[in-house]
Amino acid sequence: MINITLPDGSVRQYESGIKVIDIANDISQGLARVILGAKVNGKTVGVNEEINEDASLELLKFDNDDAKDIFRHTSSHILAQAVKRLYPDTKLAIGPAIKDGFYYDFDTEHKFTPDDFVKIEAEMKKIVKEDLKIEKFILPKDEAIKKMKEMGEDYKVELIEDLPEGEIISFYKQGDFVDLCAGPHLQSTKKVKAIKLLNIAGAYWRGNENNKMLQRLYGTSFEKKKDLDLYIERLEEAKKRDHRKLGQELDLFSLNEAGTGFPFFHPKGMALRNVLEDLWRKEHVLRGYGEIKSPIILNEELWHTSGHWDHYQENMYFTKIDDMDHAIKPMNCPGAMLVYKNNRYSYRDFPLRLAELGLVHRHELSGTLHGLMRVRSFTQDDAHIFMLPEQIKDEVLGVLKFVDDFYNLFGFKYNVELSTRPEKSMGTDEEWEMAENALKEALEAAKLEYAMNEGDGAFYGPKIDIHLEDAIGRTWQCATIQLDMQMPQRFDLTYTGKDGEKHRPVMIHRVIFGAIERFIGILIEHYAGKFPLWLAPVQVKVLPISDKYNDYAYDIKKKLMEKEVRVEVDDRAEKIGYKIREAQLQKIPYMLIVGEKEAEAGNVAIRDREKGDIGAMKVAEFMDMVVKQNEEKK
Repeated sequence: MINITLPDGSVRQYESGIKVIDIANDISQGLARVILGAKVNGKTVGVNEEINEDASLELLKFDNDDAKDIFRHTSSHILAQAVKRLYPDTKLAIGPAIKDGFYYDFDTEHKFTPDDFVKIEAEMKKIVKEDLKIEKFILPKDEAIKKMKEMGEDYKVELIEDLPEGEIISFYKQGDFVDLCAGPHLQSTKKVKAIKLLNIAGAYWRGNENNKMLQRLYGTSFEKKKDLDLYIERLEEAKKRDHRKLGQELDLFSLNEAGTGFPFFHPKGMALRNVLEDLWRKEHVLRGYGEIKSPIILNEELWHTSGHWDHYQENMYFTKIDDMDHAIKPMNCPGAMLVYKNNRYSYRDFPLRLAELGLVHRHELSGTLHGLMRVRSFTQDDAHIFMLPEQIKDEVLGVLKFVDDFYNLFGFKYNVELSTRPEKSMGTDEEWEMAENALKEALEAAKLEYAMNEGDGAFYGPKIDIHLEDAIGRTWQCATIQLDMQMPQRFDLTYTGKDGEKHRPVMIHRVIFGAIERFIGILIEHYAGKFPLWLAPVQVKVLPISDKYNDYAYDIKKKLMEKEVRVEVDDRAEKIGYKIREAQLQKIPYMLIVGEKEAEAGNVAIRDREKGDIGAMKVAEFMDMVVKQNEEKK
C-alpha cells in the first residue's frame, strides 16, 4: 500500500500502481470528470499516470496554469493532426503550449493564409468529436529514430538524435496520428470544445537564423465557448490599444529599418519619457540612492570577470578598439562593480545604494522583436545595493515598498514570483540556499503572497519578479529584485568590518520600470493612449476660434508654461469643430477654446477629454486646477 497526501493534509491509502484518475474517482466522480491532470510530488502529469510510491497529489482543473498547459498542449496535437489530414506532405516540427494558447511549426509547400483557418478549425472540431483516446508509448532511441524516418518526420529525427543515450523517448498516439512528445496530455480529444486559430508567423527551425523558415500557426483553446468569446473580445480590445499603432498616431515614437530593434523617440515621446525619468530621480533621492553613469562599451576582460562571457555571450554585441576586443554592455552591473571598487568602504557605509539609468544592448532575434516591448537597445532603471548580510531582509523590504508605491501611482495591481536556481549558474549550494531563504523571509515579512518559479533565477542568484496587471487583465513582468553573492566575489569587492578585517558585501540588483522603453509601451496600452494629466505628453491644447485670438491663445500658453504645464496652441486656419476633433484624436486631457467672449472676460471655455464641455473658468483658476492635478498625480 502507498500513502497519498492531498493538499488539505489528509492522507489516503491505495495499492501501488493506482492511476491518478482512479484516485480522483474515489474522491468524487464529479471531480474526476473535470480534472485535466495532476501534480505528483510537484511534477505535472496526466490523469493516466500511475503512482507507485508514497506521494503528494494535487488534482488540477482548468483554472490552474499547469492544467491549461496540458489542455493546450493537447490542442496543439489536434492542430497538427488536422494539418496532416488536410496537407499530408507536411512535416512536423514542434508544438508547445504557451501563455494563453499554443502553436505548431510546420514545413509544408502549402502557404498558409488566414483563409485556411476555417477549413483547419473545422477539421480540428471533427477530431474533437471523434473522441480519440490519447495513448502514450515509449521506444528505445534507435527504434524511435527508425519510426520517425519511416514517417518522413525529419525534424523529429533530428530532435531524437540530439537526445542523450538512455533518455526516455515518449510518443503520444490519437487515432492514426503519432507525435514525439514528452507530454502530458488529456485522456482524449473530446474535452477541447472551444478552439480558435489566431495568426500565422514565420519561425526559424530551433530559433537559428541559418535554418529553414517554418510556418507557425498560433491558436488558443478553452473548455467553454463563453470563455473563448471573452478572450477574443479581450484580443480585440488589445488591438485597439496596440502601442505600435497608438505610438504612431500620437507621434510618440517610430521604428525604422535603419536600426531594426532600435526605437526612435519623438518630442512627445520624450516628454512622456522625461516625466518618468524625473519621477525616478526624485524618488531615488528621497530613498537614499546615489545616481551613477557607466560607459556603454567596456573591454572583453571585464565580461569574463563578470561571468557574462560564459553565460550570456550569444546575446552580446562586440567591437574592436585599439586592436582590443570590447563588448557593448548588455547589463549595467559590471559598471556598478567598478564604481564600488574606486573607493574603500567600512561596515558603517552600508547599505550603499547606487542607481543608474543605463543604456544596454542585447542581440535579440529579429522574429522576437515587438515594438517597444522587445527591442535591442533599452534603458534599464538599475540599482545595485551593497549591504551587510544582516541588512538583506530590510533592504529587500525597502525595494518591495518602493515597487508598491511606484505601481500604485499608475493604478497597477501586481503579483509576485520567486525564481530559484537555474541549471546554468555560479556559486555553491550553501550560497544559493542562503540567498533563496533570505528572499523568502523578506516576502513573508512583507505579507506578500508569491508563486514559486523553480529554476528561473539569474545565473548569479535567485530573484523576486513583479508581474503587473494592466487595464484589460494582461500581466507584464517589470520589476525584479535579484540577490547576488557571486558578482562581489568575482570583482573582489570588500569592506572593512567591525573587527578591522576585510569582508565581502552582499549585493542586490533591482529594477522597477524594468526597461523604460517597455514600460512606456505598457503604459500606452494600459491607458489606451489616454494618459492621466500628469503623464500626458501634451496636457493642454489652446484652440483659438480664429486668428484674431491667436495672441490671447499664446498669452495663455506662456502663463501655463511658466507653471511647467505642457501646452500647445492650434493656430491653424481651420474651423473650431475640426480643431476639437483633432485634439480629441490626440487624446489631449484639456482643450481650451478661446474667442471674443473669453478674451474680453479673461476666461477659457474648457473641454475635458472624457466629460466634454465643462464650462468657462478664469485663466488663473484653470492654471491652479491643472497644477494641483499635476502635483497629486491622479
